Amino acid sequence: MQSNQPHPATPGGATSISEAFLPKHGKKRGSYNCGRCGLPKKGHSCHFPTTSTTITSPTDSTSAVIASPLSAVRPPPPTPCQPYSHLRRALSFDDIDVADSVDSDDEEPETEWDLDSGGLPASCLWEVLRRLTPPELLSVATVCKGWRDTARRLWRAAEELRLRVPVKAQVGFVGSVLQKCPGLIRLSLRMESDVDATMLACIAFSCPSLESMEIFTSNTSINRITGDELGRFVADKRCLTSLKMEGCSNLGGFSLCSSSLSILWLSDLHSLSKMVFNCPNLKEISLDFTRLENDSTDLRTMVDGFGRSCPRLQNIHIASVRLSNAVVLALTAANLRGLRMLSLVLGSEITDASVAAIASSYSTLELLDLSGSSISDSGIGMICNVFPDTLSRFLLALCPNITSSGIQFAAAQLPLLELMDCGMAICDPNPKSPASEESSDCELQGTPNSKLLIYQKLIIKHSRLKKLSLWGCSGLDALYLNCPELSDLNLNSCRNLHPERLLLQCPNLESIHASGCQDMLVETIQNQVCSDFAAIESHFSCKRLADGSKRVQVPHFLNPQLYDDDKKGRKVRKRRCTVLVN
Repeated sequence: MQSNQPHPATPGGATSISEAFLPKHGKKRGSYNCGRCGLPKKGHSCHFPTTSTTITSPTDSTSAVIASPLSAVRPPPPTPCQPYSHLRRALSFDDIDVADSVDSDDEEPETEWDLDSGGLPASCLWEVLRRLTPPELLSVATVCKGWRDTARRLWRAAEELRLRVPVKAQVGFVGSVLQKCPGLIRLSLRMESDVDATMLACIAFSCPSLESMEIFTSNTSINRITGDELGRFVADKRCLTSLKMEGCSNLGGFSLCSSSLSILWLSDLHSLSKMVFNCPNLKEISLDFTRLENDSTDLRTMVDGFGRSCPRLQNIHIASVRLSNAVVLALTAANLRGLRMLSLVLGSEITDASVAAIASSYSTLELLDLSGSSISDSGIGMICNVFPDTLSRFLLALCPNITSSGIQFAAAQLPLLELMDCGMAICDPNPKSPASEESSDCELQGTPNSKLLIYQKLIIKHSRLKKLSLWGCSGLDALYLNCPELSDLNLNSCRNLHPERLLLQCPNLESIHASGCQDMLVETIQNQVCSDFAAIESHFSCKRLADGSKRVQVPHFLNPQLYDDDKKGRKVRKRRCTVLVN
């Protein structure tokens, strides 16, 4: 009697995902039906040609309980006739549609049935499991051998991992998870426990192809990494292109040398003895220092070396109370020709002289953030004269020397402006004793010279402005906006803004922040926004009967005005605006 022979393998037209699920030879009991066509094996000769496939079984790794990470994976590359040619590179999605992963071909794809997975096609099993979160994927790996093998392959194909490390977790927890993802490219850790050099060594050993790393700290964690340890990590990771790290108060000083690093974000810096950047391909740098007055960092020496060691810098963000005119002059002397975004925040010693130096050295800026500086309306005038054709984002929050006239001039002279932040710029100099509306009116009439310097009006008309922030402008009592593209307006803590002196002609407004405002002002905002919406909704919505007896509501499909507007391509409806008061 002829002994049982292993059934021929799937032809080359099957997917590479399916090939990874071939049944293991030497199994004592198999199916009596053909795994490809479903016919009985007895006396049956399958019409598929035979191929040989070799599968290497991965080593099992220790299971870990992950609190709330998200992962992204890339399945094995499909063959030319593979119908699943647009596989999404993720284990789980918040807004994924199953139909997005399959082409709309009329022909039914050839699938292989995995005998170890309950008869579920291997490609379908892959599509189901890859949409699970990592904790769910660890759970389903205990169902059966086929599902466990699929989970292992998904972990090995992962390219991105976002992991939250609990308070009591040790380095072995992170190491056990990273061992499952040897091909990891992007890693984001939200640390609730302390992070030190051991964690960096674990990441460097487990992720040889790492290109992007983010480490975020919480109130319960301390970043104990020193500058020398960070410098060795950056020098060893030759593929690292992006590094973002919080809680860097223990660095002390560092020297970063990398030919691949292009993005560097370091926050909570304090009293650095040295800062050396030897990164010729660095394009974006963000250095956020602590707000302590005893910070002894020499910013002038740091920015002076940007031109020699980082000639390709395009975006610079520095937040420090030690920013001054001398630092700005050193930065302009670096001659960074490709600079497009400049953010110098909390520099109270930055004046109009710094603005003149910036305007003379960098005339193609697209973003300029001088929040917390001491510039005046004259500095705004210099900015408007130099950047009328390039500047699209202008931030002047916490600048006490500017007035509503300077803000209006900037809005009128910068036609490409899309974002403007003037928070806490127009402030009431006497916030502790706010007067009522009746008394303020009397004081305005009795002592106009004193009150006219306090309360100001702002009139802005702009065709491209999309976001405007006036938070904390307690010295503003009148506001008139004519911005057809404006979608976000921040009026938080504008407590002296008069309801009768508010006019919003912004048809595309989606959200208005009005926390800390008067109740009458909030009601006025809601009435203006809702009245505009109701006017559009009720346009041509009624019609008299043929005998002229009464008016009835006309359905939208019978409204001729809607059809005319659709033909002309005009927007008939608009999104209802949301007023946020909490």
